[in-house]
Amino acid sequence: MAEGAHEKKVPHVLVFPFPAQGHINSMMKLAQLFSLAGFRVTFLNSEHNHDRLLRFTDIHARFRGSPDFWFRAISDGLPAEHPRSADRLVEMADSLRAHTKPLFREMLISGCRDPEAFTFIVADGVMTFTIDVANELGIPIFAFRTASACSFWAYFCIPRLVEQGELPFDKDGDMDRIIRCVPGMETFLRRRDLPSFFRAKELTNPVLQYVWRETLNTPRATGLILNTFEDLEGPILSQIRSQCPNIYPLGPLHALLKSKLPNSMPSSSSSPSSSTSLWKEDKTCMTWLDSQAPKLVIYVSFGSFATVTQGEMFEFWHGLVNSKRPFLWVIRPDSIIRKGKASRITKELEEGTRERGFLVEWAPQEEVLAHPAVGAFLTHSGWNSTLESVFAGVPMVCWPFFADQQINSRFVSEIWRVGLDMKDQCDREMVEKMVKEVMEEKREELRKSAQKMAEFARRSVVEGGSSYSSLERLIEDIRSMSL
Repeated sequence: MAEGAHEKKVPHVLVFPFPAQGHINSMMKLAQLFSLAGFRVTFLNSEHNHDRLLRFTDIHARFRGSPDFWFRAISDGLPAEHPRSADRLVEMADSLRAHTKPLFREMLISGCRDPEAFTFIVADGVMTFTIDVANELGIPIFAFRTASACSFWAYFCIPRLVEQGELPFDKDGDMDRIIRCVPGMETFLRRRDLPSFFRAKELTNPVLQYVWRETLNTPRATGLILNTFEDLEGPILSQIRSQCPNIYPLGPLHALLKSKLPNSMPSSSSSPSSSTSLWKEDKTCMTWLDSQAPKLVIYVSFGSFATVTQGEMFEFWHGLVNSKRPFLWVIRPDSIIRKGKASRITKELEEGTRERGFLVEWAPQEEVLAHPAVGAFLTHSGWNSTLESVFAGVPMVCWPFFADQQINSRFVSEIWRVGLDMKDQCDREMVEKMVKEVMEEKREELRKSAQKMAEFARRSVVEGGSSYSSLERLIEDIRSMSL
């Protein structure tokens, strides 16, 4: 009897990410940390993305030694042929709220009759319908915002920006005007650095309304988890605590997980079983990197969600070839918007790429950034990519695409001083100039700053570090609430 009572005290945590690669990456790492703490864990993915994980990874092998780690799938309500891309974000969100919410509620109700019922939920903070359901059923829930703390705080300040007349933007067109009503960012945040959704012409814009609603609903959760660390975003975390006092900064999560894994378990993307990629990784790029000189390669990737026009792709391509630097470029098959007449691949592009370039559809990014040949990262400034680059000590050239990426790139260049910001510009001359700056003219300055920030990141995830301690507090809080 006593043993059975003790068994019921083991927390069973349901982890539920928004159905996108970057969200799955970080929330899977958190789920694995829960498993290492001795929790029962169920990872709930959309059916579409669970099928992709099964197709492109050996995800079950990753948890073969964890009998209390389970995968479940739920419908996102979208047809199989739906692109599930960034420009269809509102469709995805609306479908989740209309179609997935009742399925999620029914799953939890059915689970309440199970001896191994969920005792705790960690759900993506951009799906606050999960808070509605959890509060209705009396299950404690934490929201996990997978973006940066600085972007979350900017979203939280939307009502203040509207009240001060900063949103929507007036028609003077001055995108470099300083925004002075986001506390903690009054001296350096420009219009162009606000998250992309803030550029909407009307306050009724569906995407702006979506992020506004989801962010202001966050304090209804029992706590807030963020993939960041005190030495990186401490001043902004202090601002967030004024509205969400119970926060857990756990970043960089990929590094925190590595610090906790036993030596016998896979700890990096070099192991196929550790991948959570929704695309097939091309490991031939690692052999190519092995043949390159130290710190001379620029790695180029715009992440799992961003898209570029064919014209933009050719501007980047020309700029990279003209820089005369070796480059490794990730180009997803679905990342190029093809409009109008196809551009011609010139002889110069062909020869320059053959001599100095290597193109893949998807790469093991953590492994690439840790490779000694990589000297800089041309990135879309997605938060996972930014944190991985910070931890690796690799300077960045930022070309943000949407959402939090605009504000991330401003912090990279102006606050952390670990990279250059190229937002709102895309021509071959600028690409070439930025590559040469990060690899030559500002190389030592940026590398020194990047190495300093990397040391802060490493310190945060070891015993006694801020993120390590925050994880210990989270685990104890879940244990106590699960009782």
